[in-house]
Amino acid sequence: MSNKELTKTVRKGEELQEKNLKRFLVRQELITSEKSPMTISQFYNGYSNLTYLLKIEEKEYVLRRPPFSAPKRGHDMGREFKVLYKLHEVFSKTPKAYAYSEDADILGAPFYIMNKVEGIILTANEARERKISPIAFKTIADTWLDTFVTLHQVDYTAAGLESLGRPEGYVQRQVANWGKQYSAAATEKVASAEKVMDWMEGHQPKQYNFSLIHNDYKYDNIVFANDEWKEVAAILDWEMCTLGDPLMDLGTSLAYWTTSKDADFIKHGLPSPTVMEGNPSRTQIVQQYAIKCGRDVNNLTFYFAYGLFKIAVIAQQIYYRFKHGHTTDARFAQLNKVSALCCDTAWQAIQKKRIDNLY
Repeated sequence: MSNKELTKTVRKGEELQEKNLKRFLVRQELITSEKSPMTISQFYNGYSNLTYLLKIEEKEYVLRRPPFSAPKRGHDMGREFKVLYKLHEVFSKTPKAYAYSEDADILGAPFYIMNKVEGIILTANEARERKISPIAFKTIADTWLDTFVTLHQVDYTAAGLESLGRPEGYVQRQVANWGKQYSAAATEKVASAEKVMDWMEGHQPKQYNFSLIHNDYKYDNIVFANDEWKEVAAILDWEMCTLGDPLMDLGTSLAYWTTSKDADFIKHGLPSPTVMEGNPSRTQIVQQYAIKCGRDVNNLTFYFAYGLFKIAVIAQQIYYRFKHGHTTDARFAQLNKVSALCCDTAWQAIQKKRIDNLY
């Protein structure tokens, strides 16, 4: 039931030191011999941390490490390992984390090892190839949202994660920090970016709830157990997980939730299976979320604009690395345009005071 195309040959310049890695796996008792043959491939779907599939001794492990030449901020492997290691005990929809190392002599950067979760990752390509029906997408969206609500209800203190973040002042810090990061990574002037930053500064909510939040919850970051689409086997990519306003989490997910009614340039810039028939609109997602979690969703325009701006910053940071020769991944060459698109769309939502039918 798993995807076929998600792993490929390791990109040039992103190889792992196999001998050192095997020695580490033996020390962690994950394999029995350094002489065992190992196959290493690379997951190509993500844009941030590098993710590899290790096949050895009839076992499959996943390794995560930061991008080469990337700053530590936003790529804290130790933090991500800690979240997975502790959270798995109280929330089964996480991969099981086995081992972590920050010994630069092994791979040249911190990394961790976790189990490979079997199932289906619903990328845009996967959805097209499976020819998923509108009725099936109704089930997919419901399962996706139910799991999202459950995540926001996790008892993080039972997992020992109460020190993961500082919920008080979270919204204010996020608005300020993402603004600073955008300015540091800017490679050209984007008028809408300045307008969105100024608007968010003056329109952020002062009161809000808080919970464990994922901060990158979308279709291609979850693993469905099978093609009945009624169960999520695991949520992936926990690098931005923290304690904060769950509506900030929802806003980011809505920003990724491209719909069939969006303008073509949005659908092209933010490709997602959510454009396919059977998926709800962003407004419908909010209405269902409010019902399922039992609370009103206020300040919706702010949360959606924030989500778009955050994606803009991430895309711009990756483009900055590409422009300065820190990565040669050709997928990154147009991310400055994606960043500008997100800022333009956020400003459009702010002006129209809605999250659907923006153009």
